[in-house]
Amino acid sequence: MELLDETKGDMPQVEALYDLCFAPGRKALSSYRLREDVPPAPGFCRVIREDGGEIGGAIRCWPIRVEAHDALLLGPVAVHPTRQGEGLGGLMIRDVLERAAPAGWDRVLLVGDAPYYTRFGFKRLNGVVMPPPTNPDRVLGFGAWAGVRGRVRKRLD
Repeated sequence: MELLDETKGDMPQVEALYDLCFAPGRKALSSYRLREDVPPAPGFCRVIREDGGEIGGAIRCWPIRVEAHDALLLGPVAVHPTRQGEGLGGLMIRDVLERAAPAGWDRVLLVGDAPYYTRFGFKRLNGVVMPPPTNPDRVLGFGAWAGVRGRVRKRLD
């Protein structure tokens, strides 16, 4: 298996994987409103390609802003059910975090379960407000978040 940049040709398999791994209403979540009509962050959409060509995992990131501060919105991240528990999700998350700051992204934000994401260095963000209805306890950040407060919005440029 290899961790590779997602290509346009991968999109149908990636979308099918997300549909398989997440509830049918996944696109109704507040984080999806931040992704609508915004291209993903170049170089931060990756897939795990199996030897036979099938996609076993996928991760995407999107540019966002919190007031005047740029950040990456990490997610969705998914691993095919037959490959879960093998560390593939962690591999993809660590890949994003290792490459973010050198690429100019000092902050990474996600909405997720703190017990899982704290192992990668994510912490709850106080004062960073996702569009409703997002549980503030699930708004987590990695990187240079000291003093950053405000509403999360799309970054359209």
